[in-house]
Amino acid sequence: MLQLPGFLKVSLLLPLIFFPAPDFTPFSNPPTGSDVKMFSPESVSDQFGNRDMAISPMGDEMFWTLQQGAQISVILYSKKEKGKWSDPVTAWFSGRWMDLEPAFSPDGKELYFASKRPVNESDTKKDVDLWVMKKENGVWSKPEHLPAPVNTEENEYYASVNRAGDIFFTRDIGAAKEDIVVCRKSGNGYSAAVSLPEEINSNGYEFNAFVDPDEKYILFTAYGRKDDIGGGDLYFSEKNASGNWMQAFHLGPKINSAGIDYCPFVSPDKKYFFFTSNRSTLKQPFSDRRSLDQIHHQLSKNGNGSDDIYWISFSALINQ
Repeated sequence: MLQLPGFLKVSLLLPLIFFPAPDFTPFSNPPTGSDVKMFSPESVSDQFGNRDMAISPMGDEMFWTLQQGAQISVILYSKKEKGKWSDPVTAWFSGRWMDLEPAFSPDGKELYFASKRPVNESDTKKDVDLWVMKKENGVWSKPEHLPAPVNTEENEYYASVNRAGDIFFTRDIGAAKEDIVVCRKSGNGYSAAVSLPEEINSNGYEFNAFVDPDEKYILFTAYGRKDDIGGGDLYFSEKNASGNWMQAFHLGPKINSAGIDYCPFVSPDKKYFFFTSNRSTLKQPFSDRRSLDQIHHQLSKNGNGSDDIYWISFSALINQ
């Protein structure tokens, strides 16, 4: 009797045990009450690192980042047509260079993202800059490098744009520090970057801010504060009646974890708050001894310490 290699036996059995993949329905089973839930388990939040998502104001396009450590970072894409979301693919403008952190303008006509791609094909890019694509007649333009003073020789990350076209983002400012800064729209360009006040920024790390399109509130991550319970926690601030930012407060252990919690995003309809966390469901000691196969199985699922996306009702977030 012919003895087939083990891998060939398996390959021959595959057609017999194949089951079609479930439909890609990322917004099914939404959180209720004050529950924090993993967003789209197995579809978006799978065993790989998935983070910093953006949904178009029309609710028909979604971008997010697949990132594994410092090795790879690409932007993924799905489109809703006839009530159904397409299976995720690498976004048409991504997949070659390090790309991350997509963000729509409030009118949905611009898409911003961070990238280490060269400005000119012959350049050797050393820092991360912000780029923008513009949509006309339903077609996205090629990515355009944002001009100075937005981009500098330092790293610029995580754009968030208000209705006036002002752009908030993270910038490396030296001495082991990052600040959240804003460049106000001025004519066809931007004014010089200004760090947000001490109610937001500190002497440490502040990064990855989502700013309300009407600039009423801001959500961001800070690292190293006295109330930090992990590798970076999420904070919230809003403006008072005089238009000044109030002291940011920690969002508490329902949102924050022993890992890093970052990449805040509020859906355009303001129903849901999304964030990224590398919190893990794998904790030793286990209740019993685990075999290697069992450990491999657990590591091949979400909650394994790679980034996953979570969501909660936005009203529950701000009323907690």
